Amino acid sequence: MTQEHKIQNDIRVAVSQHGCTIFRANVGKVKMENGRWFDTGLPRGFPDLFGWRHSDGKMFFIEVKNETGRLREDQKRFSKAISGHNVIYGVAHSVEDALKIVEEN
Repeated sequence: MTQEHKIQNDIRVAVSQHGCTIFRANVGKVKMENGRWFDTGLPRGFPDLFGWRHSDGKMFFIEVKNETGRLREDQKRFSKAISGHNVIYGVAHSVEDALKIVEEN
């Protein structure tokens, strides 16, 4: 089974070569060496990758899952909240899935 991290990296390379700017969103909390918690500030369920197409500036959000991965409830809520707005959202299990997502209108 492919690790999600590898799929994300492969998607980032392919999508950036496909005329888009793409970023990885690190979401969550991490306990630092000094004992304090660092919170990324992004809402729970925020997708793994986001960016825009150079052709028209349209924003996209991509949730990355491995072959057997499923959306958590907070990810489903994010998907529902963003639907109906003028952005692209999709779940990718592969580079091919991600390229189809960013090619949507």
